[in-house]
Amino acid sequence: MNEPQPAQGTVLAFDFGMRRIGVAVGETLTGSARPLTTLGCRNGAPDWSVVADLIREWRPVRLVVGLPRRLDGEESDLTRAARRFANRLSGRFDLPVSTAEEQLSSVEAERILAERGAGRRRDKGEVDRLAAAIILESYFSERAHHD
Repeated sequence: MNEPQPAQGTVLAFDFGMRRIGVAVGETLTGSARPLTTLGCRNGAPDWSVVADLIREWRPVRLVVGLPRRLDGEESDLTRAARRFANRLSGRFDLPVSTAEEQLSSVEAERILAERGAGRRRDKGEVDRLAAAIILESYFSERAHHD
């Protein structure tokens, strides 16, 4: 990670998926994140006007996109689709976009939600939102470790 120190402020993170994209919001100062919303998408493409609304509302200084890899560390079709999504975010919104390794963030989100309320019904996006928060907290932690 050889990127410049991010500006202080709000960061939005995305847990990319072909049908849903989890979104979390966090603050660089505290290094904390919380689940925000889930975007529906078609073949990996969200409704860009909804993304624009989120950016207008939260005014982030940076965007972070989780890069899923296979367990052996190799890239997959989903990894490449997440990179394309990150590139589109950068091109559309003229904001710095970082990628973050996110292997098993959804598994971790499932575990946390199971511990919080075994048997409780969840909407499908709840895991995606929490996974985005896990990705963002990992990003903050990684940045703090390297700085």
